[in-house]
Amino acid sequence: MNIQSFNDIKELLAALRREDKLLYEMFGKRKSLEFKLSYARELVDYDEARIEYLIEKSVLRQNGGLLEIDDLYLRFFEQVLEVNEEINLASIDENIKSIQENIVYFLNENNEHRKHAYLREIKRTFRKIGIVTIRSVIDLRRKVDNTFKNEPNFKNKQLKLKHLDEKRIMVRKLQGQAIELINENQPVFFKTSQDEELKRIITELKIQLNECSHNLIEIEKQIINYLNQIKQQGLFLEKLRKLKYLKAHFTIEAETDIEEQLSKNNLLIFERRQSEPLNLSIDFVINDERAFEAIKKAATNFKTRIQNIPQLAETIATDFLDNNVEQEIMINLEEVRNHFLATGDNLFSFIKNYNFNKEVSFEERVTIYCQLISLYDRELKVTNEYENLKGVEYAMVYPK
Repeated sequence: MNIQSFNDIKELLAALRREDKLLYEMFGKRKSLEFKLSYARELVDYDEARIEYLIEKSVLRQNGGLLEIDDLYLRFFEQVLEVNEEINLASIDENIKSIQENIVYFLNENNEHRKHAYLREIKRTFRKIGIVTIRSVIDLRRKVDNTFKNEPNFKNKQLKLKHLDEKRIMVRKLQGQAIELINENQPVFFKTSQDEELKRIITELKIQLNECSHNLIEIEKQIINYLNQIKQQGLFLEKLRKLKYLKAHFTIEAETDIEEQLSKNNLLIFERRQSEPLNLSIDFVINDERAFEAIKKAATNFKTRIQNIPQLAETIATDFLDNNVEQEIMINLEEVRNHFLATGDNLFSFIKNYNFNKEVSFEERVTIYCQLISLYDRELKVTNEYENLKGVEYAMVYPK
């Protein structure tokens, strides 16, 4: 297997900085397990060489059409950002063993320069133990809460809490080993070493381990409380299932004392809900404006509950939809006037005998006579002579 690594930290940081957009998206979707290669190409401007470079350097791993961040870098990002869900207790144990080994090397070494190197490694490891232990306790507490609140499977929830309790015991054991290492196992080293920085680191570590000890006690109480709640819920569900079974077989009253137990129970939830109407006085309804507003409000609510059913119209007859065209012949008064002006006849006689190309009654012809006089009086000569026809008296009118 050919695994290429970065040549130096500068190259590593440059690669992470260049592909920050891709790594940011992949880290945010690390739990979906389905980060598509096609989407990764889009994030690197379709430059596949950039993705190939990260794969060659073991930053990314490709599985078919999917991509994922390598476990080493993923664990590093999670630990730095303090979002890791795994509780790594092995590192605490390894750090304690590393300190013991370096203390032995320190005591056996006569060269001051190499002794200083061992001492520096011991101080760095002590600091690391404090940070890792605190981080483990914080992760353990968060994990306990999340398991109890979010795990849907009842049995798995119980098992996971028990496993977390085992990890709590392991953290306490490792914490005790660290305290024992400081106080008892290496008295010669701590007496001979007069390094002030080491003394300060040891003091800070003791404070951190003491704080972790208090938190572990709280976590233990929390786990016990959660397990008891799960146990109570389990007993309740078991009884409920048994009652349901007896009810389904119509033996619940014969095999249990449910009637007696329910008769002793006077909880409000078992009471039948009673409606108590409140009748208002007539005087209040008549005289008080608030009553009128309340009645209007109730009437509005009542109307909103009524569903108006639309009335359907009858079917339109087919013959009604046929294209029926009705023509009406209109009388052109201007044309009648022109014809009249071309004659020397009086207007009433002209109108009485005029052919309008349709049937026109006598009354309609009288109306046309009047309309022409009204519209074209300047072109007509109305005399003082009058005649009578069919009971209608009319003036003699001639063209000017």
